[in-house]
Amino acid sequence: MDQLTFEGCGGLELYCRRWRSETKPTAVLSIVHGHGEHSGRYENVVDWFVPRGYTVYAFDLRGHGHSQGTRGALDDFVEFREDVRAFLGLVREAEQVPIFLAGHSLGGLIALNYVLHDGAGLAGVVASGPVLSPPGLSPFLLWLSKVLDRVWPSLILESGLDTSALSRDAAVVEAYVNDPLVHSKGSVRMANEMLRAVEWTQAHAAELALPCLIVHGGEDRLCDPQASKRFYDKVTAADKEYIEYEGYFHEVYNDLGKEKVFADVQAWLERHLPANKEANLAG
Repeated sequence: MDQLTFEGCGGLELYCRRWRSETKPTAVLSIVHGHGEHSGRYENVVDWFVPRGYTVYAFDLRGHGHSQGTRGALDDFVEFREDVRAFLGLVREAEQVPIFLAGHSLGGLIALNYVLHDGAGLAGVVASGPVLSPPGLSPFLLWLSKVLDRVWPSLILESGLDTSALSRDAAVVEAYVNDPLVHSKGSVRMANEMLRAVEWTQAHAAELALPCLIVHGGEDRLCDPQASKRFYDKVTAADKEYIEYEGYFHEVYNDLGKEKVFADVQAWLERHLPANKEANLAG
């Protein structure tokens, strides 16, 4: 594994991991992780895809992992988009093969929001368990967050994440709880920026032109699979696919039966490699 850094929005130094295929890669999978976690939690993805000829890049979001920034703080969702733009610039400079953008949970929202603004140069987007609806908070707390956004936007709160909802694999949950790089913090402003991004992304789903795959656990209690399905149904482009895994929890890449998910994602990626895509169209 290579450790890299690059400059994100506003000059913030962001940390990136790279796992390279031993042979010339078929494609690059560029990963955006979820809220509170970090790029090092994607070893399962690496272990599946790198031996199969893919190079994997993953960076730590601002305020996460080894990247700079206050834990859980965000001023504007555009910061996430511009960080992804800089991340993909780093990837493009080093790699001369097709690039897929993949995001999980909050990273899934960021990835979909990014490609709706600018999908140029990407072969496709994959979102797993994306945040596409408001979190399961009471109406009072949602109202309070909007009030505090006007008077105390920098206030950092604990998210109260139900870690048991991450995976049916107890070892995954235990590792998450004991991971020193994981946090459960979020600012009032970040919460509201996320809600605004969810609303905008859902409202503009019909404009998605890039090939898109959404995978979601059917028993995901953290991000509603029905919200993913609503987004998918509004996408008018023909090149889209939605797969829901019955019984799976939020982290489909870390759940029991993850091999099925990886095989499905790999099959979708390979169908969307330029050479294979042209052959399919010709056939």
